[in-house]
Amino acid sequence: MNDALPRPAVAERLDCMPFTLLHAFAVAVCALGFGFDLLEMTLGSALAAVFSSPPHIAAPAQLSILLSSVFVGAIAGAPLSGWCADRHGRKRTLIGLLLLLCATSFGAAFSPDITSLTAWRCLSGLALGGFPPLVITYLADLLPAGRRGPFIMVMIGLATLGPVAGIFLVRALAPLQPLGLEGWRWGFIAGSAGSSVAAALFVLLPESPRWLAARLRSSAADLACERLECSPALLGAIAPPLSAASRDSRAQRRAWPLAAALSFLSPASTVAFPLLSGAVLAQKGYQLTDTLLYVGLSVSGPCVGNLLVATVIDRLARRTAMVLCALGMLVAGMVFVVSDTPVWLVAGSFVFTLLVSMQLSFLNLYLSEQFPTPIRARAVAGAWACNRVGAAIAPLILLPILHGMGPVAMFAVIAATLLAGMALLLMAPVGEAQRQLA
Repeated sequence: MNDALPRPAVAERLDCMPFTLLHAFAVAVCALGFGFDLLEMTLGSALAAVFSSPPHIAAPAQLSILLSSVFVGAIAGAPLSGWCADRHGRKRTLIGLLLLLCATSFGAAFSPDITSLTAWRCLSGLALGGFPPLVITYLADLLPAGRRGPFIMVMIGLATLGPVAGIFLVRALAPLQPLGLEGWRWGFIAGSAGSSVAAALFVLLPESPRWLAARLRSSAADLACERLECSPALLGAIAPPLSAASRDSRAQRRAWPLAAALSFLSPASTVAFPLLSGAVLAQKGYQLTDTLLYVGLSVSGPCVGNLLVATVIDRLARRTAMVLCALGMLVAGMVFVVSDTPVWLVAGSFVFTLLVSMQLSFLNLYLSEQFPTPIRARAVAGAWACNRVGAAIAPLILLPILHGMGPVAMFAVIAATLLAGMALLLMAPVGEAQRQLA
């Protein structure tokens, strides 16, 4: 019967559960899938280095289009994925995105030229645009309220190992070219294989009970809750965070423009700067293997940052955390662009990417807590589409500035977006953090 289990009972059961073995398995599977998503995004840094170095030097306009293509696809992919997730389920949509990523990564690996590579990266963007907000939405739906923030950060921290492994794989295979394939092609092959494995493991997970209840599928929601309740407990139940008062429709309408504006501004720092770091190093005269080494070391920062912040995430308001991250990014980015010595280059890039990952984690969690279950995936993915618009535009603007005016001028534009985002956050309503999901 559809009325066998009313929706409030589902939310109460989920939030009062202990953290179980099935919860841990869901965190691990989400981390695996997100790791290959992040790997695909980080391969853009490798491509920026490869096509900025002999013998593959591309024209700045051509390279800008290549780097932006994945975000162009993501502009359409994010809202479409959000609609599918709210209509057909979180789990089913995530599996579909991983299978799409598997196919498009394989196509990118065997692209005969930069034009076809650009086309495959655009198609990959359809999957990459929707996966990050939806995987966080799925875990936010599934995890007990008192454990949600820390374990989402643990998931993201583990996922950031994917880019580290991918960049070092590309660097190790660049001089070897096994089977006659260049190192960057093996990065896409690894992404394709890993995405298919993650999709298979997602089949073993339950659908979001909150989503099932919101769709009036009470029996299925009850069974999903029972699977979680019958799984062995790993950590005891804790009281959920205090819930803010429910928002009315006018408050929700006010929340979305803020979410969209923050999402649009963030790519200049969180996406474009790491993406263009390889091009910056190439412009400073570093060889491809050295550039890939420095990029690989820098992308290990997010793993450290997310695992550390998991211990304090529920003690720090999301808004405050994002402002502090932005301030740190301003300092670290300036260190990177004005330095020429390897130690300071690696240190600045490491700290910047560490703070980037923390900023994105707080932003995604902040967004997921603004909207109720029936519209959460659409609202968050819609805001994420604005993020992908910003991510598509940023390389087109920043790469010509880098080539024409240098890294300091490029970072001045990035700094302006960071300051604008901070201003929006400081004007946001207080008291939004640690809201209990409905």
